[in-house]
Amino acid sequence: MGSILIGLIPALGWGFQGIVMQKIGGTTANKQMGMVLTALVMSICVALVDPIVWSPALIAAAAVNGIPWAIAQILQIKSFDYLGVSRAMPLTAGMQLILTSIIGAFYFGEWPQAWQMGVGFAGIALIIVGTVLTTYTEAGQETTSKEDIRKGVIITAISSVLYVAYATAARFFNVDSFQILLPQALFMLAATVVIAIFVSKRDSVDGVFGRTEGVFGLKSWQNMLTGILWSVANIAVLFSNQVNGVAVGWTLANMNLIFATLGGLFILHEKKTPKELKFVIAGMILIAAGGIAIGATKLG
Repeated sequence: MGSILIGLIPALGWGFQGIVMQKIGGTTANKQMGMVLTALVMSICVALVDPIVWSPALIAAAAVNGIPWAIAQILQIKSFDYLGVSRAMPLTAGMQLILTSIIGAFYFGEWPQAWQMGVGFAGIALIIVGTVLTTYTEAGQETTSKEDIRKGVIITAISSVLYVAYATAARFFNVDSFQILLPQALFMLAATVVIAIFVSKRDSVDGVFGRTEGVFGLKSWQNMLTGILWSVANIAVLFSNQVNGVAVGWTLANMNLIFATLGGLFILHEKKTPKELKFVIAGMILIAAGGIAIGATKLG
C-alpha cells in the first residue's frame, strides 16, 4: 500500500503544476525554465545526501531521460495554449498510459500472468474510451479554431511519445532513481536553455535576455513555484517506477489528469457546456477506472 501511495504523489504535483504555471504566466520558455531551475537546485540537495557514482550507464540514462523530457515538456506547455488544460491533460495522459503500459507489459515483462494481461488491457481500453470522451465538443459550441485543435493534438501526440523515454530511461538502463536526478537535471537544463533561446526570440515581449520574459527574466524565477511541484513529483515517480514497475508507476502518476482537468475548469475557468462537462466527467471516471485496473495488476 505504501508504494501505491508514493505512486500517487506525482498525480498531485503534476496535476496542479499546469494550473499554477498558467496562473503565473509568462512565455512557454519562462514556464519551463522555472521548472528546470528548481529541479537543478533540488537534485543538488539530493546529491549532497546521496553522492553520485558516475558511470556510462548513468550518463546515458540521464541523456535519454532529460533531453526528450525538455522537448516534450515545452510542447505540452504549448498545448495548453492551443487546447486548454482541461482538454490537453486527459489527452496526453491517455496517450502516455497506453504507451507505457504496453512497454511495461511486453518489454519489461511486468504482467507475466494471464489475468494481469487481461486486467491490464481492459484498463487500457477504458483509458482509450475515456480519453475520447474528454475531447467531446458540442456542435456549434467550439471556441477553439480547427487549426489550433489540429496543432494541439499533433504536439500532444509528439510530446506523449517523448515522455515515454523520460518514464522508462532509468528502468531501461537499470540505474538508481536518486542517482539519476542531478545528471537528469543537467541535461534538462542544457536542452531547455537551447530551446528557450529560440522560443524567446519569437514569444518574449522584451527579447531573449529581457528582464521580464527573457530566458532568465522575472517570469522564469516566478515559475520556480511550478518547479517545486514538478520536482517533488519527479522524484516520487522515479522511485515509484522502480518499486511499482513502469506500467503501474506511470499509470498512478497520470491520475494527475483528474486534478488538472478539474483545476482547468474551476480555477482557470475554461468554458464547457453542461453536456461537455458531463462527457469530461464521464471520461475522467473511465480513465481513473482504467488506471485502477492497471494498478491492480501490482497485486499479482
